[in-house]
Amino acid sequence: MARLARVSPAITIARTICTSLLLSVTLTPAAYAQVDQAVAKKYFAEVKALCDRDGGKLWGVSLCGPMALVDAATQTSATSEPAPAAPLPPAFGYANTAIEWGSTRWTTVVWRMLPDADPQARGRLLIHELFHRIQPQLGLLVPELPNPHLDTLDGRYWLRLEWRALARALETRGTERASAIADALAFRARRRTLFAGAADSERRMEINEGLAQYTGTVVAAATRDAAMTDARDQLARYESEPTLVRVFPYPSGAAYGLLLDEWTPGWTRRISKDDDLAQRLAEAAHLSTSPDPEAAALRYGAADLRAAEAKRDVEQQARVAALRRVFVEGPVLVMPRVGKVSVSFTTAGMTPVPGAGTVYPTCRVTAAWGSLEARLALMAPDNSTITVSAPARFEGTSITGAGWTLNLADGWVIRPGARAGDFEVAQRIP
Repeated sequence: MARLARVSPAITIARTICTSLLLSVTLTPAAYAQVDQAVAKKYFAEVKALCDRDGGKLWGVSLCGPMALVDAATQTSATSEPAPAAPLPPAFGYANTAIEWGSTRWTTVVWRMLPDADPQARGRLLIHELFHRIQPQLGLLVPELPNPHLDTLDGRYWLRLEWRALARALETRGTERASAIADALAFRARRRTLFAGAADSERRMEINEGLAQYTGTVVAAATRDAAMTDARDQLARYESEPTLVRVFPYPSGAAYGLLLDEWTPGWTRRISKDDDLAQRLAEAAHLSTSPDPEAAALRYGAADLRAAEAKRDVEQQARVAALRRVFVEGPVLVMPRVGKVSVSFTTAGMTPVPGAGTVYPTCRVTAAWGSLEARLALMAPDNSTITVSAPARFEGTSITGAGWTLNLADGWVIRPGARAGDFEVAQRIP
């Protein structure tokens, strides 16, 4: 999941995707291990072979470029070419992302996130991240918008139906495939009528992350059938994710991309950052009519799906209420996002809190005011502030709270906030 999530030109957000989920106010530490140089060399060779096999056919340029596999905890790394004599970027080792290191754009991947027993999954991840390195030069990088509606009952319900229809389209042909695509588009349209702005916010994420996942899926697969199978497996696997808010473009992008391959080969050379993948597919497949989404839903287990989502929604509301008590109603520490900011975070388990922002299960921030390591942090809807629970201990420039540590830079202080019990980070007044 790479990247330069884009909020403003001055802010680089690097994200990680982890397989564990944080459902409460605690987080189980992940296991870390030193980077094995011999294994890393093998992985570099594997990904080079994938790039060579593609030969620039997919996007018109080679996918390969400088890559670093990093473990931040042990401070070990392996690079595909000599490392530059330049300071390490703040996100180095903390996120799968594309970063400027020295005068070159690098791909960095967290060592512990590499699948060691599944070469195709490993290749998909590495190629996905390599795509993000070339994404700006392809003109396919857009500012992202939040998608909190995909944490609601209706948002999830219609998205999962869309995925089930896409899976059927991938495994069928002819009129049956066209019918399944029409169903997917009907479910997609219904969801977007329920939530203002959903069409644009979803489209942006599918351009930024969906194209990367499609690329990884296609290039890592040995055959076309293997890519189709992998895409179907992704649709099924992501359905079980506790939150779909930021992970949804991965299976959607892979599925729509592969179906576009079937209907309009070479579409990657014509796609623009303003396109909607599903709309491009509808045009290519000449789908002029749309089925009734309520009736079509019955073909995809709608009753059981609706019941499961209703149960999940009750549980989710309880989680949101608990987070609201911590980050909205309780005493907090607020940090501004000013100047050049680097943020790396896990997306699995992220939880939108309506009206307040999104809580990330882990978050690492470097900014003018210092650095923050947090197990739970609330990002404001406009990304203007980062909030953690109130401080519990002050030791010089090191401040700690429940699951977080802040190291203040020179010239910055902690002072009382607007509400009694709150604190904020601010520049020291001379």
